[in-house]
Amino acid sequence: MDYLHHLAIVYGAYIIATASPGPSNMAIMAVAMQRGRKAGLAIAAGIVTGSLIWALTAATGLSALLATYADALFVIKIAGGLYLLYLAWKAARSALAPAASAAQNAARSHGSLYRRGLLMHLTNPKAIMGWLAIMSLGLQPGSPPFVLPAILGGCAILAVCVFGGYALIFSTATMVQAYARARRWIEATLSLCFGYAGLRLLLSRG
Repeated sequence: MDYLHHLAIVYGAYIIATASPGPSNMAIMAVAMQRGRKAGLAIAAGIVTGSLIWALTAATGLSALLATYADALFVIKIAGGLYLLYLAWKAARSALAPAASAAQNAARSHGSLYRRGLLMHLTNPKAIMGWLAIMSLGLQPGSPPFVLPAILGGCAILAVCVFGGYALIFSTATMVQAYARARRWIEATLSLCFGYAGLRLLLSRG
């Protein structure tokens, strides 16, 4: 029954990793407050898809192969850092823009929001290493065949609950009204957070 214990550890680690404040969750929060529930769920769906893509990559052993090639991880890290800096610039521009202009700039399709979330997660090298750690925790020698589907399926459900939960909570009327009152401060904070995360990623040695 050790494999059940390992599954519990995997689920706990995944909840902590996904629920902790970070660029993905902050992006969901901002979009949900600014555009509403459907928009928040759209970007959350992109992030969930990105997480599942890395999960399948780890399950097939491709992430371990990527991790052995420093050049591949370096390219992903640079792309991720630059994309976060791009999001920081957009948030800063929104903070400085008049309310009407900011609302016009925010008017984008749910498909583009989905792609934004997907790209954000696919250019995150920490996601690769995170799934490698999760697979090493959950897949032990002699584990029954159902353990891998249990890891993938369980984490998929948790991802939907966590990221979707952020979208639902921050799209409530109270949060939307709070965003309308403090739009500039919220966008400025997002700009600083995205910028810090992007520079940290670009300057990291790992």
